[in-house]
Amino acid sequence: MGPPAPGPGPTTGRPTLRARTATHRDADTVGRLLHDFNTEFGAATPTADALGQRFRRLLAMPEVLVVLAEDDDAPAGFAFLTLRPTPYDDGPLAQLEELYVRPGLRDQGIGTALLTVAVDGVRTRGAREMHIDVDEVDVDTRRFYERHGFTNIEPGGEYRMLCYLREF
Repeated sequence: MGPPAPGPGPTTGRPTLRARTATHRDADTVGRLLHDFNTEFGAATPTADALGQRFRRLLAMPEVLVVLAEDDDAPAGFAFLTLRPTPYDDGPLAQLEELYVRPGLRDQGIGTALLTVAVDGVRTRGAREMHIDVDEVDVDTRRFYERHGFTNIEPGGEYRMLCYLREF
């Protein structure tokens, strides 16, 4: 579990931000946040209850990391990561599956706090690399990750990496 992310603190009258590794007790909260995320962007989604049930199982897996951000102990956002083996390193490859900050709380450092604790968490678990898929048209999100050291050009390369998918 990473240390609490710095927040503005009580002297400014703003909420105190904390990002931490989620536990099984947070499954329903994370399920609700993922449901809200999917709903906000018009994506098909199971119910918040169904997602909470799934997170109860996922949070027990060593290859899953969920980071929860809270403002004054109210859920503000989450990051969901998976780790998988790779033949290119002794440690796992980390994949940031989802990162979400509730509307109205964006642009206050919550995404940065989530990403910082997530990176620290997967490093602690031995990961040497993290992958993130971002829609090309989502310029603000791409800028956010680039500001934090991520790139879509492999070191030493001259062309962008692309993600392909196929649903079954």
